[in-house]
Amino acid sequence: MPALVAQPGDEAVKDPDTLLRSFERLGYIADRSLATAVYLSTRLHKPLLIEGHAGLGKTEVAKTLASVLGTQLIRLQCYEGLDVSSSVYEWNYQKQLLAIKIQEGTEQTVEEKERHIFSREFLLERPLLKSILAQDASPVLLIDEIDRADEAFEAFLLELLSDFQITVPELGTIHARHIPYVLLTSNRTRELSDALKRRCLYHWIDYPSFEREMNIVRARLPGLEEELGSQVVRYVQAVRRLDLAKPPGVAETLDCAQAVASLGSHRLNAEVIEATMGCLAKSMEDGAKLKDAGIDLLLPQIS
Repeated sequence: MPALVAQPGDEAVKDPDTLLRSFERLGYIADRSLATAVYLSTRLHKPLLIEGHAGLGKTEVAKTLASVLGTQLIRLQCYEGLDVSSSVYEWNYQKQLLAIKIQEGTEQTVEEKERHIFSREFLLERPLLKSILAQDASPVLLIDEIDRADEAFEAFLLELLSDFQITVPELGTIHARHIPYVLLTSNRTRELSDALKRRCLYHWIDYPSFEREMNIVRARLPGLEEELGSQVVRYVQAVRRLDLAKPPGVAETLDCAQAVASLGSHRLNAEVIEATMGCLAKSMEDGAKLKDAGIDLLLPQIS
C-alpha cells in the first residue's frame, strides 16, 4: 500500500468538529456522527459506504469533501450492466489499428509491436483507473449508487478497495501514487456483498429531525422566509409519515420550498399544496395517496 502523505486540505479535517464546521461553511449541514465517519475514512484511508433513502445528501458528502480538501472529485455513476470498459479502462482500438498500419513494413518484431500498442499511450482511463493514476494529490472517488450495479461489478472493486491498485492484464498491476478518498453510496435497492462491506467503514443517513432540516433549508435557501420554511419542513415531515412508495427526501423539501416561494406565497394553504404536490409525490400512486390523506389532515401539522 502506498505511504500516507500529508494532503493540502488536511488541516480542514484534523478532527470531526473541524470537519463539521468545514462542511457547514460550504452549506452542507451534517450531524456529528456523519462528520466522524468521514473523518475516520480520511484518517484511516478506508472507503466509506453511506446508505440511506434517496434525496438525503449522500452524493453531496463526496462533493463537499472534495471542496473541503481542495482536490479533484472523480465520480462513477453505477447502473445495471456496468462493466470494466466503462468503469476501469479500455483500449483505444481505433488508435491501435492506426498504429498497426503505421508499423507495417517495419523491422519490429511481433512482440515489440504488441508492447507498443498495449502501452499507456493507447489506454483510455475510466473513473476507477483515473483515481489510481492521480499525480498531484489524493482525489475523492465517488462510487455513486453501487446498489444499482450487479454483484459481478462488486468483484471488480475488491482489489481497488483493499490494496488501492488495479490490474491491467497487458500492463500488470498499477499501484496508486496517492491513495484516493473513496465514498460509496447506496439506496439499499439490493443487499451488498459481505466482501464489499468488510472493506468499508459504514454510515447510515436517516431523515433529519425538524431542527436539522430547518438548518439545511436556511443554509441552502438563505432568502426564504423563516415562517414559510418552517411550514414547508413540517408539511414534508408529515408527508413522510404517510405510506408512500418513495417518501420525500431533503432534496424534495428544498424543491417544495423553492416552488412555494416561486408562486409568490408566504404561507402554505390548500391551493399551494395542491399546486406543488409534484415536488413531493413522484408517481401516480404516491400522488393519489397524498390526495387521499387530505389537505385538512396535513395542514394542522404545519401551523
